[in-house]
Amino acid sequence: MQTRPSRRDTDAVTDDLSARLNVEVPHSARVWNYWLGGKDNFGPDRAVGEQVKAVFPEIVDAARQTRAFLGRAVTFLAGEQGIRQFLDIGTGLPTVDNTHEVAQRVAPDAKIVYVDNDPLVLSHARALLTSTPEGVTTYIDKNLKDAVGVIEEAKRTLDFSQPVALMLLGVMGHVQDPAEARAIVRGLVAQLPPGSFLTMSDGTATSERVIESHRQYNESGAVPYHLREVADFTAFFDGLDLVEPGVVPIPEWRPATDEKITVDGYAGVARKP
Repeated sequence: MQTRPSRRDTDAVTDDLSARLNVEVPHSARVWNYWLGGKDNFGPDRAVGEQVKAVFPEIVDAARQTRAFLGRAVTFLAGEQGIRQFLDIGTGLPTVDNTHEVAQRVAPDAKIVYVDNDPLVLSHARALLTSTPEGVTTYIDKNLKDAVGVIEEAKRTLDFSQPVALMLLGVMGHVQDPAEARAIVRGLVAQLPPGSFLTMSDGTATSERVIESHRQYNESGAVPYHLREVADFTAFFDGLDLVEPGVVPIPEWRPATDEKITVDGYAGVARKP
């Protein structure tokens, strides 16, 4: 049985998180929130968001298409594949149709664990900690590089004798070295039971304008985000069984409409044998 923290403990955590926030420096989660049309952002975030948009206006489409991919992938996993457990690492700020909302819309008994170690995101945890009566939604404060720690904490909520959907959307770009990033993903996938799924999306270095826009973004003071070559992104799925249509541009993964949209980012879903 899960227990809720006391009001005193909750207030102490909130005070600690507030002390770690800095609204004078642009923040990746807040900039992304701005591109998605959210309200959880400040002047420096909007300034950087506009600067990137001036070089690469399609960044707004990329943000929205990533969110739409999340919806399609989670619907596929919960619906067609019967997955009832989701581990969403680097979730960012809550917006519309978060993982738990999509999953529990399909399967009210779904369990979702969100993972982040960002003080701003953690300060919004209470907004994420909602669930259907049949399911569970919870949040843990961990760094994605600590694969063992992430899984051990997640086991308090999820049953690792049953398949788990690991969600890594727009987060691995924060790890600069491709080899290190692959090792992190392999370490997480290695601890998942057979029949689990890896779902990923990330920005890719597929145009000069997106490369320039991210160069300016990385010089803004926000936590840097490093674009991947498509081959490096595809390598995350080595050893797994890719779900059709494979690793493709984000809007082309099981699109809901025939509308043609081009973004500099790729996505894929794969099953662990």
